[in-house]
Amino acid sequence: MTGHDPYAPESGDASYGVESYDLTLDYRVRTNRLEGTAILSAVVAAEAVSSIAIDLVGLRASRVRVDGDRRTAFSQGPRTLRVKLPRRLSAGERFSVEIVYAGAPAPRRSRWGSIGWEELDDGALVASQPTGAPTWFPCNDRPDDRGRMRIALTADAGYLPVATGRPLSLTRTGGRVTAVSETSVPVATYLAAAHVGRYETRTLAGDPRVRVVSPPSLRERVDRAFADVPDMLALFEDAFGPYPQEDCTLVVTPDELEIPLEAQGMAVFGVNHLVAAEQRLIAHELSHQWFGNSVGIGRWRDIWLNEGFACYSEWMWFERSGRASIAQKAAKHHARLRALPQDLVLSDPGPDLMFDDRVYKRGALTLYALRCAIGETDFARLLARWTAEYQHRIATPTDLRALAADIGGDAVIPLLAAWLDGPTLPPLPDPATARR
Repeated sequence: MTGHDPYAPESGDASYGVESYDLTLDYRVRTNRLEGTAILSAVVAAEAVSSIAIDLVGLRASRVRVDGDRRTAFSQGPRTLRVKLPRRLSAGERFSVEIVYAGAPAPRRSRWGSIGWEELDDGALVASQPTGAPTWFPCNDRPDDRGRMRIALTADAGYLPVATGRPLSLTRTGGRVTAVSETSVPVATYLAAAHVGRYETRTLAGDPRVRVVSPPSLRERVDRAFADVPDMLALFEDAFGPYPQEDCTLVVTPDELEIPLEAQGMAVFGVNHLVAAEQRLIAHELSHQWFGNSVGIGRWRDIWLNEGFACYSEWMWFERSGRASIAQKAAKHHARLRALPQDLVLSDPGPDLMFDDRVYKRGALTLYALRCAIGETDFARLLARWTAEYQHRIATPTDLRALAADIGGDAVIPLLAAWLDGPTLPPLPDPATARR
């Protein structure tokens, strides 16, 4: 665990790490009322602690117990639940915190807009990246603190609750429906998700691993939009290795969404994304299951590792589907970036620009430049090793630079420095001179 992330300094507590979350949630759609019990199984980090901070926004805790102790003292502010431990715990000691809480969940305001739990016209969804998770469950909201998850989500009859993890059960009792899901791979809090809507669930034609959750009225449109998903997954598995998650669920809301949203083993799309022009976004979100959700980042400044690889994956799909080559996509986006201000440093864009489209496209162009420098064969080796060696682990740009140098030699070090560490956009490599 590192210190506070300067991009999100009010989130997370580095004094402990959460090994698992067990969430029992009950949501009333009509009144937008969420009641929950969260059990955090945690371990003290490098130094002894007497109290810890847990992120919780807009919801009120009514009971907190550490290791079952009824005398646990706590206080709550607008963003943080401060919990006093029954005794001073040493580095490496394990403990559990049970929190009972409730309220009307709502997005939190941030420099990146409103994020977190969001009411739809008839249901709800979660859009947590980067700091929206505390709007629906108490957590240590840090990208480098990943834990296993079990979520039991209950909603009104007539609605289908869907949450992160492989589905374990779906039961209907007393006018309520409960879905239980679980994941044994580590999940960052911003990648945990919950969705409630008047949905049906079914298996995608062509790939029984893929679960589709959508309104019955959208069935034909969803089938057309997701028809290429099996081929996308086949392309990515060939390039990046076996699908790394325990679940693959695609959720479609009847509402329009500004952008699709990836979560661990899941992605959610708005009805407006069910058009041919948005096919690239489906490829983008699927590739995040490798880049971001498996190979994870520990600092928000490294977001280009998630988004650069995902945008490059879009280009791979364009080439495979015969619409444009990777070189053509690179040239198109390089020309666009060249016309924009040259004031963004990819390796440290700053919190205000971390989701700027230039981060996404310049990240993909960095990978393209690396491919041109080391050749397609060695670049394919790099992709395979990157996803295998850092599967369900935290990776850094330093790790990528070292891997690139190991495969392509020291000549790639200044190339990557030019693309990552300076604001000026480097020239686009000439594909005619690229190594094969």
